[in-house]
Amino acid sequence: MTDTATSTESENTPASTPASRCVSPWWRVLAVFLLVLLLLGWAANASMTTQLKAQIQHVQARLVEVPQIRQVAVLLDKDQQAAMLVTYNPNERALLVQRLNEVKEGREDSMQVWAINGDAPPRSIGVITSKYKTMQMPVSETALQGVTEIAVSAENKGGVATGTGPSLPWLFKGWLVVKSI
Repeated sequence: MTDTATSTESENTPASTPASRCVSPWWRVLAVFLLVLLLLGWAANASMTTQLKAQIQHVQARLVEVPQIRQVAVLLDKDQQAAMLVTYNPNERALLVQRLNEVKEGREDSMQVWAINGDAPPRSIGVITSKYKTMQMPVSETALQGVTEIAVSAENKGGVATGTGPSLPWLFKGWLVVKSI
């Protein structure tokens, strides 16, 4: 009886308890691996967030640089072919005039741009002074208030005097469309 009692006592002794509570080395490796994986995920997330913020700032800066075209007119010639594209950028307070055909003024002529508002007499916006395909004309936004059409006429060199209408018929004419904002 002493042998059986001794064997049951040796099984319940405190010496056998720590051996059963020992953690397997595989669990330790798995815990370290998961910790490293968690740190890598956190670092990648932080990096991607920083890159996303930088990209958003870059796009916002580019958006400020892009012309904000508010009004557009395609001027047509007598054959209803596109002759000029006129756009207005309120940020630059400028009318951008782009030639779409090869029509040029002569040595003693000038092309003059007109704002038409219904039945009111046409108002001169300016004279096209450049022989290039594209030019900018300084124009205030109030000069285009209520304007429904833009037209171009050929006039004597330098254009007609202020306060008078065109002396020759329209070369090009088109509706001024106000874009939604």
